[in-house]
Amino acid sequence: MGLTPLWRPRARETVAAPPRAEARRSPGLESPSPAAPAPPAPERSAASSPAAVLPDTRAARIAQLDWDALEAEIAACAACRLCEKRQNAVPGMGDRNADVMFVGEGPGGEEDRRGLPFVGAAGKLLDAMLAAIGLTREHGVYIANTVKCRPPHNRTPQADEMAACRPYLDRQIALVRPRLLVALGRPAAQVLLGQPEVRINAARGSVHEHAGIALIVTYHPAYLLRNQADKARAWEDLCHIRRLLDGTA
Repeated sequence: MGLTPLWRPRARETVAAPPRAEARRSPGLESPSPAAPAPPAPERSAASSPAAVLPDTRAARIAQLDWDALEAEIAACAACRLCEKRQNAVPGMGDRNADVMFVGEGPGGEEDRRGLPFVGAAGKLLDAMLAAIGLTREHGVYIANTVKCRPPHNRTPQADEMAACRPYLDRQIALVRPRLLVALGRPAAQVLLGQPEVRINAARGSVHEHAGIALIVTYHPAYLLRNQADKARAWEDLCHIRRLLDGTA
């Protein structure tokens, strides 16, 4: 199924992973100011857009939480129906001072059992993709999902479920302060772009923006496991990510 690290950069595109020193941050991808966390998204109808948020009071309270309090709240969350059948909530994992933050759709069965994101078959492919451009989930990368609990039968999260989790994702982005966001798949792209409908093939290849942070849209690894032909396009996106991080895009 292509789970081994098959993502081998061509010689002309190989770029060594940059050091973590602050001096390497390029002018095109400056870190957002640490002085103020990203504000909650404007309130919308949950039926109209997956980027909708819950009432301002809850979002404003979550926007003040530190990492420990945020993850404790996610673990105990009962804001939507997804909490009813979960084994574990899955907040996220990785480098909390990451340069790049990957946002997926939601936990699957293995993630629900272990409480960690991207640890099933799609996670193995994601690790290979990261390795191909000199990244690992432990260093320089933070990984999260649009929803923190597994949707039944791995179905696509519904708009109100993504709305319930939106303040958590907003706070994670504000705490990490990445230089670059990467939306993995359609639900993540809908949330981060603030659009009710997104076509991945149309959105990929361009640099978008979310809360003042550069945003790239690409395929979800689970999709690539089912659609091997699109791995070449995903490789183009990975090279774009590497160039943006290096300031050479």
